[in-house]
Amino acid sequence: MSEQQNDKSKTVAAGFEKPSLPKRFYKDVTVAEEGGKAGIFLDGRPVRTPGKAPLAVPSEALAQAVADEWQAQGETIDPATMPMTKLVNSAIDGVVGQEGAVIDDILAHAGSDLLCYRASGPEGLLALQAEAWDPVLSWAAGSLGAPFSLAEGVMHVPQPEASLVALRAEFEPLDALKLAALHVMTTLTGSALLPLAVARGELSPEAAWEAAHVDEDWQISQWGEDSEAMARRKNRKNDFDAAARLLALS
Repeated sequence: MSEQQNDKSKTVAAGFEKPSLPKRFYKDVTVAEEGGKAGIFLDGRPVRTPGKAPLAVPSEALAQAVADEWQAQGETIDPATMPMTKLVNSAIDGVVGQEGAVIDDILAHAGSDLLCYRASGPEGLLALQAEAWDPVLSWAAGSLGAPFSLAEGVMHVPQPEASLVALRAEFEPLDALKLAALHVMTTLTGSALLPLAVARGELSPEAAWEAAHVDEDWQISQWGEDSEAMARRKNRKNDFDAAARLLALS
């Protein structure tokens, strides 16, 4: 066995060989009417989700954003560079018909929302948490009728049932696409209130992302960056940005 073959065998055995990506099989990407919605077409053929449903959305602008991801592919198709497509697929295949369960999961996050758990110190971190989080909590209490209780440390504090009911009323009218976007944003931030504030125009997506990382950024300011952690954060940020864009376009 050659040295090159031996090295490849070691890589495969260790499970580190990168899976090959499918080759691009289309030339043109277009947006056109598909069942009363805006669908994405590759060389005139409609794209389907993994569940075989038409990849079609109510908004032409959103369809174009998804189409742009397909058009941007090079010789191969890399799903990692297509977060909008992945999110729309998830909404169509996994959220449609399951909206109630998705809302339940979002509200489960609200029951232990990041914004409600404050550090015991130092004062600098406490001040940053209050600056980023208190305005969102005040907005929820005043505009949504949903006050939240605060806790120090990680000990769970129950939230008022009436507040969770008020939040449910905010999510129930939303369609599957918006719920999918908000669910992703909630999971990535550990907060249901931050994404809802973005949806209601109270926060920009960037401000919400920064608010969700007050603790992490404080640690970085004290101890420096970890390259692997920052790479993971960058990937999460890409998914968050895609969800925020979907929310805006849908």
